[in-house]
Amino acid sequence: MSAYLDASVLLPNLLPEPASAAVDAFLDGLRSAPLVSDFAAAEVASAMSRLVRMGSLTESIANLRLADFDAWRAEGCQTIEVVGADIRLCGVIVRRFHLGLRATDALHVAICRRLSATLVTQP
Repeated sequence: MSAYLDASVLLPNLLPEPASAAVDAFLDGLRSAPLVSDFAAAEVASAMSRLVRMGSLTESIANLRLADFDAWRAEGCQTIEVVGADIRLCGVIVRRFHLGLRATDALHVAICRRLSATLVTQP
């Protein structure tokens, strides 16, 4: 199984959250390097920025966690680029109104479809 991680799984790996233990256990059990797209990495940085703006995290801690994330991603993950076909498929997916997906989630689905990967996410 190729595991593609979205930001909802990446963040608990960087900051203590209720899901952190489960995420850590899942990541420890992977047999191959997880897939992390450039888009998911941007979402992680965006989430950190939001936490800084809200006063929940200091800028220095956010920068340290992002540096940890960048190092972890470079050493232990397969970096996935987003391609134009992913964006186009995302547009098709969000037009399936019954799915109720936002563009961000649909883009992850599109990337996974291209890679034949399993999307690892959490609510």
